[in-house]
Amino acid sequence: MIKFGTGGWRAIIGDEFIKANIVSLAQAVADDIIEKGAEKKGIVIGYDRRFLSDFAAQWVAEVFAGNGVTVHFVDRIAPTPLVMYGVKSLGTPYGMAITASHNPAEYNGIKVFTEGGRDADISITQGFEKRIEKGVDVKCMDFEKGKEAGIIKIADLYNSYIDSIIGMINMDAIRKCNMRVLLDPMFGVSKTALQTILMTARCDVDTINERHDTLFGGRLPSPSAHTLAKLSNMVVEEKYDLGIGTDGDADRIGIIDENGKFVHPNEIMMLLYYYLLKYKGWRGDVVRNVATTCILDRIAEDFGQKCHEVPVGFKHISGMMEKTDALLGGESSGGLTIRGHIKGKDGIFASSLLVEMICITGKHLSDMLAEIYEKYGYMQMLEFDTKFSEEKKEEMRRVLYEEEALPEFDVPVAKVSRADGVKVTFENGGWIIARFSGTEPLIRIFCEMESKEHADKMIKTMRDFLKI
Repeated sequence: MIKFGTGGWRAIIGDEFIKANIVSLAQAVADDIIEKGAEKKGIVIGYDRRFLSDFAAQWVAEVFAGNGVTVHFVDRIAPTPLVMYGVKSLGTPYGMAITASHNPAEYNGIKVFTEGGRDADISITQGFEKRIEKGVDVKCMDFEKGKEAGIIKIADLYNSYIDSIIGMINMDAIRKCNMRVLLDPMFGVSKTALQTILMTARCDVDTINERHDTLFGGRLPSPSAHTLAKLSNMVVEEKYDLGIGTDGDADRIGIIDENGKFVHPNEIMMLLYYYLLKYKGWRGDVVRNVATTCILDRIAEDFGQKCHEVPVGFKHISGMMEKTDALLGGESSGGLTIRGHIKGKDGIFASSLLVEMICITGKHLSDMLAEIYEKYGYMQMLEFDTKFSEEKKEEMRRVLYEEEALPEFDVPVAKVSRADGVKVTFENGGWIIARFSGTEPLIRIFCEMESKEHADKMIKTMRDFLKI
C-alpha cells in the first residue's frame, strides 16, 4: 500500500520503497495526466543523492514515456525546489522529486507537485492511492529509447532557477558586504545552486560535508543544533559571518549566527517577516502551521497584517498564501517561501534572503533577534518526539481524540483545537501540541512558553499524561 503523508510518500528502502510500488505510483500519475489530456505538457522529474534515487527517477521516467507522456528529466542531482520551479516555469501539470527529504538514510520517497509547483494536496494524493488500490496497468519504455524518440527530454533548469532567485535578491547590497559564509549541505544537493548565488554576489563561501554519502555521514540529514554542531564550531573558530545548513533535498535550512548559536527555524521566519515589513516596506499576511511560533502573530498585528494558522504540511501553507495573497509562509521545521517565488519551501532562496537581510540592515543576526524580542517579547519553543507501537498509537489516539482528555496544566487554558493533532492554547499566550507525524512513525510534542524551563515542564506534563 502506498500512503502519502504531509510531505509526499516515504518508505523504507527494500520494504515498501521498491520498484513495483514506484512504477505503480508513476502509472497512477500518468493515468491522471492522460485523463486530463495533458500528455504533451508532461511532467518534470528530478532526484536527490539518496540511495536508489537516480535509478528510481529513471524507472518513473520510463513509465511516463511508455504512456506517451512527455518527460522533462533533470539528469543530475537536483534540489527539490528546483523541480518545483521547473513545474512552474514549464507549465506542466505535475512534477516528481525522488527524495525522502530529511528522513533517516534507510528511507526514500517521492514528492508530487501540481500545477504552479505546489505540493499535491490530499484530494490529489488520495486519488493516486485509490487508483493503485484498484490496480494499474504499468506501461514502460526503455529510458534510452525514450530519449531517442524525443519523449524524454533532458531539462537543464539550473541556470534559470538560479537566475530567478538572483532576480529577487538585492545582489548589489550583498556585493558591498564581503560576507564570509560557511555552507553545510549535509551531504545533500544544495551546494551548486547556493554557492553559485552567493559567489556571484562576491561572498567568500566555503563548504563542508559536500561529498556523496548515502548514509549522510551517519547523521540525520535534518538541520538542527545537534546535527550542525561542526558547522557551529567552525563558524566561531574561523570567524565566519554566517553558517548555513540545508537538509537532504535543500527545501529546509538551519542557520548558525556569527556567535555559533543555532538560530531556530521559528526565529528565521520571525527575522525574515520582520525584515520584509520594516526594512523593505512590503505588506502582506503571514501563514504558519499549528506548530510554529506565535510571535509571528504579534509581528503581523503590529504592522496591521494577519497571521493565518493551518495544519502541518506545506501544501496547506501554499494554499492559504494563494488564498490570502500572504507575503510569507513557513513552518517550524525550517521551510519557508515568500510571495512571488515558487509555491513551496525553498532553503536556497531563504538562505539568500537572509544574507541580503544582514547586508541591508547592517546588523548581525543576534542583534536583529534582540530587536525583535525586545519589541514583541521572548518565547521559547521546545519539542519532543518518540516512536510507538501500533497498540500504543491506538491508545493515545483514543485518549486524545475519542475521550478528548487533557492533562492538568499549571496555567489556564484559553482554547483547544483538534484540527491537526491536539493543540492547547493558554491564556498567557503559550501553547502545546501533540500530533502524530505524517512522515515517520512518531508522536511529536511541541510547546512554546515564556521560558525554557516552563516549556520543558509542560512537555513533561503531556508525556506523563500519555505515558511516553
